[in-house]
Amino acid sequence: MTTESADTHPSTRVRPPAAARPAAPMVRPPRGPQWQPLPPPRAGRGRRRRVACLVAVDALAVVGAAPLALGPGIRPAALGALVPALLLLHVQAGLYRPGPAPSVLQDLPALLGRALVCWCTAAGLLAAVTPGQALPLATLGGTVAAHSLLVCGGRSMVHRARRNLARRRPRATLVVGPDPAARQLAAALLAHPEYGMRPVGLVPPAPVVPGPAEVPTGGAARALPRLTSFQDITRSVIANTVRDAVFTVPPYGDPHTAALLRRFVDQGSAIWLAGAAAGREGRPPEPGTDHLWGFACRPLDTTPPRPGGRRKRALDLALAGPALLAAAPLLLGCALAVRLADGPGVLFRQERIGRGGRPFTLLKFRTLRPDDDHDPSTSWTVPDDGRTSRVGRLLRRTALDELPQLWNVLRGDMSLVGPRPERPFFVERFSRQYPEYAARHRMPAGLTGLAQVHGLRGDTSIEDRARFDNLYIDSWSLGQDLRILLRTAGSLLRRERG
Repeated sequence: MTTESADTHPSTRVRPPAAARPAAPMVRPPRGPQWQPLPPPRAGRGRRRRVACLVAVDALAVVGAAPLALGPGIRPAALGALVPALLLLHVQAGLYRPGPAPSVLQDLPALLGRALVCWCTAAGLLAAVTPGQALPLATLGGTVAAHSLLVCGGRSMVHRARRNLARRRPRATLVVGPDPAARQLAAALLAHPEYGMRPVGLVPPAPVVPGPAEVPTGGAARALPRLTSFQDITRSVIANTVRDAVFTVPPYGDPHTAALLRRFVDQGSAIWLAGAAAGREGRPPEPGTDHLWGFACRPLDTTPPRPGGRRKRALDLALAGPALLAAAPLLLGCALAVRLADGPGVLFRQERIGRGGRPFTLLKFRTLRPDDDHDPSTSWTVPDDGRTSRVGRLLRRTALDELPQLWNVLRGDMSLVGPRPERPFFVERFSRQYPEYAARHRMPAGLTGLAQVHGLRGDTSIEDRARFDNLYIDSWSLGQDLRILLRTAGSLLRRERG
């Protein structure tokens, strides 16, 4: 549960320039777009409106076909059961996640199959409840046919309206991928506005030196800017209200591309995989795959459980409060030991960076003797630091110096489990050096985390920690938090026995 971070080897530790050390005692966190979260999404209303229209069409199709099967005296309770059942079947089939060019003919097998299942089930229940009113086979077939005609006609109207709107008001889009594939796709989208995507920039999958790209495409696609940094991407997202991001490479292929994906997801953009990236695990595209003018295309599901939130906060309050009360005698003992060994100033306060890049004051028991030659906001602390007292070494070895952070958890500055917080000076440097580091701030900082229970504490790799922290955030669950807390407690007990 230690907070200090270091690079892989002492010889490669990050040290501030000599001229920077006598500067102001506290380096404020950077305010640029390097690590700040993107603005709240302003897109998505069009997609929600289109889905609402499809739901309304499906419900009206049931209402319109029901009198054929159930007679003119149909009961509202019967419709109340049929409509949700059909909508759930359509959700399960993905019929409310239309691609860039939805087609009723493409969805027709799924629509017919689910209409047949819905009405056959209704006929079976009707025959079981009132055997005298069992539906003849011809009536059942006519009901399925009427329902299918209504739902296909209504969905065709919705899709046609969507294509007309897309031509008039295409959504700003960024294309992520290497040349020439990215520019070829951008040229196709510019030439065919019916897909509703208007490329406003190209994003290389890895940092490159800006320069003109000679690729066999012409027209407006050649003039698209190439965005080579997170600052350029953020400015483009804000200026153009980017609503879609199309990846022509697998988004988890390397740390830089994965960091790009996280930024687009946080901004609320729809994510599409096109070209070679549309295949699953290197396989060819599946039959019936949608396309963008010949480029295979499919949406990427980016809706995992939202990390944190009320459930995580409830767990923090349920555990941190009793833990702080139970540890009160131990806290007093540690405070007394520090006071007797190293003099006044029992608690050490330091600015750290938490969720969303917001600074907060972290509390610890002081383990280093005061030294005017070291700036704690920019100095790197290592285990063999000569300023560490005997009591300080004991507190660090047993992680007791972290106990005051239970108060940070109760205040809401931190969580029990999450990425370990770092100082502003190093947050700025690591965010420039490691593409995935800035994404750690999507989650509240924690007393311990997935990286720490895998031994990544103290003088270990920053890149490895960022990878573990982002994996924890992407796969967050309360069960995982409890497992990490149990593993942390076990490691502390083993350390104390050792």
